[in-house]
Amino acid sequence: METKEKEIIRGGQFIVRESHCEEIFTPEDFTEEQKMMKEAVMEFNEREIIPFRDRFENKDYAFTEECMRKAGELGFLGVSVPEAYGGLGMGFVSTLLTCDYISSGTGSFSTAFGAHTGIGTLPITLYGTEEQKQKYVPKLASGEWFGAYCLTEPSAGSDANSGRTKAVLSEDGTQYKISGQKMWISNAGFCKLFIVFARIEDDKNITGFLVENDPGNGITLGEEEHKLGIHASSTRQVFFTDTVVPVENMLSERGNGFKIAMNALNVGRIKLAGACLDSQRRVITSAVQYATERKQFKTAIIEFGAIKAKIAEMATNVYVGESATYRAAKDIENRIEIRQAEGETHQKAELKGVEEFAIECSILKVSVSEDVQACADEGIQIFGGMGFSKDTPMESAWRDARITRIYEGTNEINRMLSVGMLVKKAMKGHVDLIGPAMKVADELTGIPSFETPDYSETLSEEKAMIAKLKKVFLMVSGAAVQKYGPDLDEHQQLLMAASNILIEIYMAESAILRTEKNCKRFGEDSQKEQIAMSQLYLYNAVDIILKNAKEGIISFAEGDEQRMMLMGLKRFTKYQNNPNVVALRISIADKVKEENKYPF
Repeated sequence: METKEKEIIRGGQFIVRESHCEEIFTPEDFTEEQKMMKEAVMEFNEREIIPFRDRFENKDYAFTEECMRKAGELGFLGVSVPEAYGGLGMGFVSTLLTCDYISSGTGSFSTAFGAHTGIGTLPITLYGTEEQKQKYVPKLASGEWFGAYCLTEPSAGSDANSGRTKAVLSEDGTQYKISGQKMWISNAGFCKLFIVFARIEDDKNITGFLVENDPGNGITLGEEEHKLGIHASSTRQVFFTDTVVPVENMLSERGNGFKIAMNALNVGRIKLAGACLDSQRRVITSAVQYATERKQFKTAIIEFGAIKAKIAEMATNVYVGESATYRAAKDIENRIEIRQAEGETHQKAELKGVEEFAIECSILKVSVSEDVQACADEGIQIFGGMGFSKDTPMESAWRDARITRIYEGTNEINRMLSVGMLVKKAMKGHVDLIGPAMKVADELTGIPSFETPDYSETLSEEKAMIAKLKKVFLMVSGAAVQKYGPDLDEHQQLLMAASNILIEIYMAESAILRTEKNCKRFGEDSQKEQIAMSQLYLYNAVDIILKNAKEGIISFAEGDEQRMMLMGLKRFTKYQNNPNVVALRISIADKVKEENKYPF
């Protein structure tokens, strides 16, 4: 029965079906093994990373490399690598958990770790031949070697497939010569293996190659880039001049590079969301501790309503981000297990498992990266003038957070991707958008029910509101697809508005389901503040959805159609019992104050 439940959940399907709390995984479901891994990673972070913030801030690249070697010795670089290639062979949730708790000491180490374990290793485990995996992956999993991923070029950023780096086959057909320039390459200063994307002849798509870093083979590095944040993350340009690569070092097939790049980025996106979680917990803890000690007008500033509002919103966002990220991670893990049970290799199962939930990966990347920036920004504000000083951790947290909205695909690209991928899934018949969208269209012309629903059960109105918000998305996107068809891609502002609706629904639903699940097993009294956070986030989400849906409707509908859709929007975003958000914020902030840290 349980396997059957897992089988029916597909990526993007959350928008057209009612999800149940029993289906979703939450951090409270961690196994004993996962709890032990979490403790080990937190201890490493506390011992090896956090005390040395100044070394990272002062661009000590050698220290970043040293910390990466230590992480390799402890097995943290090989958590997701199959045991056959020297890794720990742990599941997707454990991979994400490691990324979460190892990333909060500094963005410099977090970037080095994420680039190496994700885009620097994963493409080989997912697409490499057996010989390639045996040769390179054990060295990468142990930290003997470090990996880097060479995709971006001066003329090819978001349009990754437009790269000009060339690979020319030798006359005897035994090797390629690669020439070109790559930029913003994380770990370039200390990596031993580059995954390089280049174009063969006039191929439509780029091809991937495994290139060992040998300066004698036409490889030169630019100087370290001086960046706003992630100061000790090695970031350099890499120049290839007739760099010789044996034909057996082609990764996957000719012309498959763009697919490799996109699938590696899917994993990178959800891992980036994970990497932004503990940073928020730490900022909140520092902020509440400072606010408890800092007195103004003879009162600790934590007692002021304006400060409580900030603390409550910060705590709510990380609780929600955590709920959604681990929900998606487990959905991916389940999908991988199902495919393996059906006889697929680990390689293919993982590839398809992650690809299935690419929409959720993009949603998480956008939402959690924006939350970590907002959290650090409010952290500075709570510290006041001291927050602007290098003597406190807030300003470096803010600077390090800024890059998260850019790498792994900008948030603008990911917003458009999330809706674009959903529409493609609908066209392939993987998610039925048309049927539910037509039902909503019929509902708009029907007579609304005037019955007063019974919302006496905890979170029952919130769950009903999620169902109504899904109707908003279906109403707007259904009408937009009908109007523009395949030309929808050209209407970027409309896509951005639709994606904002999609994002808020997934995030809000994830928190509500997590809280409902925990209420059922631990009792409502233990979840008082979690209920408050779920309600607060939803209240904010409704406002965001209302604004974006209205903007979208007015942009493409006129006359009676517009009037009817705006009336539907009003109906679908209306609360029966408006939550007292001021009281919710006070309740959440008081809990954080009482524990003197992020406590959830």
